Amino acid sequence: MISDQMKTLSHSLRLFGVHAGFEKRASEAASQGLNHLEFLRLVLEDEVLQRKERIAKSLKTRAKFRSMANLEDWDQTFERGLTKAKLRELAALSFYHANENLLLLGKTGEGKTHLAVAVGQRLCAESVSVLFMPVNFLFEEVLAAKASGKYMAFVKRLTQIKVLILDDFGLRNYTHEEANVLVDLLEDRHRKGSVIVTSQVDPKGWQKLFEDPVIAEAIVSRLEHPSQRLNLRGGDYRQKLQSSLPNGKKLEGNKVLN
Repeated sequence: MISDQMKTLSHSLRLFGVHAGFEKRASEAASQGLNHLEFLRLVLEDEVLQRKERIAKSLKTRAKFRSMANLEDWDQTFERGLTKAKLRELAALSFYHANENLLLLGKTGEGKTHLAVAVGQRLCAESVSVLFMPVNFLFEEVLAAKASGKYMAFVKRLTQIKVLILDDFGLRNYTHEEANVLVDLLEDRHRKGSVIVTSQVDPKGWQKLFEDPVIAEAIVSRLEHPSQRLNLRGGDYRQKLQSSLPNGKKLEGNKVLN
């Protein structure tokens, strides 16, 4: 039968989107009176969509997000410093397309990391490579790379990532060696890819995190120029959400449980 032949041919050619959807599309074509070219367009669109979804799934795995988040789920019940218009702008990835960094600033619990992950997932859905890395973990990885003689290869790998998410920047002061690592990394990435930074510290205070003022200026300049900045506010979101719940309800992460 033609159906069996289509299954065999599409599978052998690794056209898995065509393989999964051609019977449905053939039925639609027959019921709607579509011609052969219109039918072909539909099955090819299915193939493109499935390939994009496979790529996105792979990129999300390699990004090493520590949680799952979507921009569509951002709760605007409370004032948090993020308008609907800004959410749409983030979803459009304007900072990435302009080759800018994205600075997400705010206190503990205001949603910086959640928002960074949500933007990162949106990037992956658009076939953009992302790596999520807490800053302290970055320096642990650097020590391991230097110990194994693979430091330059490590920096090169981070340079090739289109968007690097540096989470919790500024939780402590950084050593001279750590500052040099950041200079190497940011210099190699400058104008080649975006960096998303989450921080509780306003950029005006970033230079105080480093011993050498010259290196500090270079780091801050590379992060701030060019960049888009978003200041979150409203206090600890989880505490507010918990206090607004009826008796008997509780939170697990940002999800309401019975």
